[in-house]
Amino acid sequence: MTTLSKAVAIAFAALALPAAAQDIRAINSYGVPGLIDLPTAQMQPDAELTTSLTLLSNGSGRTQIAFQLTPRLQAVFRYATVPDFLPIGPNFVRTYDRSFDLRYQLLTETARRPAVTVGIQDIGGTSLYASEYVVATKSFGDRWTVTGGLGWGRLGTRGGFTNPLGIVSDKFETRPPLTIGTGGQFQTSQIFRGDAALFGGVQYRWNDRLTLTAEYSSDAYVEEEARGIFDAKTPLNFGFDYRLRPGTSLSGYVLHGSEVGVTLQFSLNPKRSPVGSGIGPAAPPVTLRPAPQDDPAAWDAAWTQNPSAPVILRAGLGTVMADAGLPLVASKIEGSRAEIHFRNPIYGAQPQAIGRAARAATAVLPASVETLVFVPLNEAGLAGDAVVLRRSDIEALENSPNGADELLAVAGLVDAARLDRAGLVVQPDAYPRFQWALGPYVAVSTFDPDNPLRLDLGAELSASYQPVAGLMFEGALRQRIVGNRDGSTRPSDSVLPRVRSESNLFARTDKPFIPYLTGTYMFRPGPNLYGRVSAGLLEPQFGGVSGELLWKPSGSRLALGVEVSKVRQRDFDMQLGFQDLEATTAFVSAYYNHGNGFHSQVDVGQYLAGDRGLTYELAREFANGWRVSAYATKTNVSAAEFGEGSFDKGIRLRVPFSWFTGQPTQTSGNVLVQPILRDGGARLNLRNRLYPLVRDQSAPDLTDDWGTVWR
Repeated sequence: MTTLSKAVAIAFAALALPAAAQDIRAINSYGVPGLIDLPTAQMQPDAELTTSLTLLSNGSGRTQIAFQLTPRLQAVFRYATVPDFLPIGPNFVRTYDRSFDLRYQLLTETARRPAVTVGIQDIGGTSLYASEYVVATKSFGDRWTVTGGLGWGRLGTRGGFTNPLGIVSDKFETRPPLTIGTGGQFQTSQIFRGDAALFGGVQYRWNDRLTLTAEYSSDAYVEEEARGIFDAKTPLNFGFDYRLRPGTSLSGYVLHGSEVGVTLQFSLNPKRSPVGSGIGPAAPPVTLRPAPQDDPAAWDAAWTQNPSAPVILRAGLGTVMADAGLPLVASKIEGSRAEIHFRNPIYGAQPQAIGRAARAATAVLPASVETLVFVPLNEAGLAGDAVVLRRSDIEALENSPNGADELLAVAGLVDAARLDRAGLVVQPDAYPRFQWALGPYVAVSTFDPDNPLRLDLGAELSASYQPVAGLMFEGALRQRIVGNRDGSTRPSDSVLPRVRSESNLFARTDKPFIPYLTGTYMFRPGPNLYGRVSAGLLEPQFGGVSGELLWKPSGSRLALGVEVSKVRQRDFDMQLGFQDLEATTAFVSAYYNHGNGFHSQVDVGQYLAGDRGLTYELAREFANGWRVSAYATKTNVSAAEFGEGSFDKGIRLRVPFSWFTGQPTQTSGNVLVQPILRDGGARLNLRNRLYPLVRDQSAPDLTDDWGTVWR
């Protein structure tokens, strides 16, 4: 199953599974905690991910994704459509707008004070909904909630008065004219400037499901009224919010005495799985050794004198490791020490795999073996840190209330590249490895103004072959069965080399096509170093060669990488031919683990179109495998040269299937929300980049997930 088809499955699963009970706030028509059109100062629970759909009777619609990045900081992505709004010649046509919001809670609510939040709405779009606000919300008992605020921009267009920030500088008293241009730019010159106006409202919680709302709006819908698509007869709005089930609600409302609208909301939280902590198979108990005084012979290492003993032990170890779902790749078994190299194709957290491997090893290794060295390998056969445990600690701490922390305190970590490979025996069935799969794929194209959602459905045959550790040959063959992505006829108007803006031409083939066909070699050139060389059809649109070197010391939160690629654009039929366009990309990257699940990445270098600049990505990750991130790229290409959107930006989600099923699996769905696909800031979509492959195999990521070791 492809990542896109996984993403579709995730969407249906999210609607089908009941959400965990949680304190979800009613949201407004803009997708944030609020009244009807207006915001409140409330925040969703930490890590809450909310998707909402708003439809108005005048034909406007908004789809929003909101993420509670921290307990006080919320970020929102919005895709909106407004009829008859954009002037094209003598007429007005429907416009499609993409924008972002940020909200920060300055004060939390207490018994004596309200919550206070400051927000900026419509950042980086066309500023169609641009507004800023400071809002306060206070609850009175279990039923009443009162909100009042001060707004600017759209929220300052009804009942406005001179900006009180004018006492700081008279520049705040005037809001510069809106300059839309190519859109996508931050209109910082407008923030908190111009007239301000008061707004407010009240909510009454009728029961656990129904909440009634009334508000006084300071948004006069000036631009919509000027175009005749909205009639704001009154500043009063009335509505209700009805919770259909935990995590799902429906709101209905009357806006300004002339329009009606509905908002449908779905919420889930990566921190709370709908199936609890998991329903996978229980781990077998640690097999205890007899006390030395009770069975001295069992502790004698005389077995090492028998040439056949290591062979028998490796066979037994291979069996119990296979039963644990952790194929044994190589081992070294000595009188008091055993080194165990294994693959982990199941468990999302490496410590959980190490804990399962430790239990399995105690079942077959002689009592004289006290030191156990576990070396988890990724699918390419590449190792990160080796984890050194004393068998006596495993036996003593398995059932301790703080067993995970206590085991980590006595564990040793060493870069696997420093281990002596002499005497290491590779399992006879470890290599070569051949895997194949046949399944459906879904390819999705979004935000095309002619059709905001296009998709193809087809069949995919994929295969991989590993003759030895580190060397992989991978490929896939697809055939589209049904879909409408080939219906996109919008020509590229890019003034840059067309490295991405003609992506719609790659979607027109009806023949079988090859999304990727590569050979990759991954290796450890030395301690703290990882290397990769790839060649072939690297992705659907480009083929060539790519090399990467990563410096990732064990225990360091910082990693540095260098990547260089020389590629050529593939033919639009995505078979074996190439076009004339060639490109060289080169990047220096820095990766940093900030702790508490936050990670950042900075890439500086040359992109596919020859432009040079920087990409910054900030991610929040969870121990169960969820990942939510946002990125932005700015290069030496001007906004005018880039075209619509002004610069590349987007949101990425990684959703583990185990979160829905409770069964251990490393399978996940990856979703990219990219408002505009243009040529500026474009990178190769390479498989097997090093940092994502190796980071969870070394500290601190390895130790951050250590709480799963006894699971």
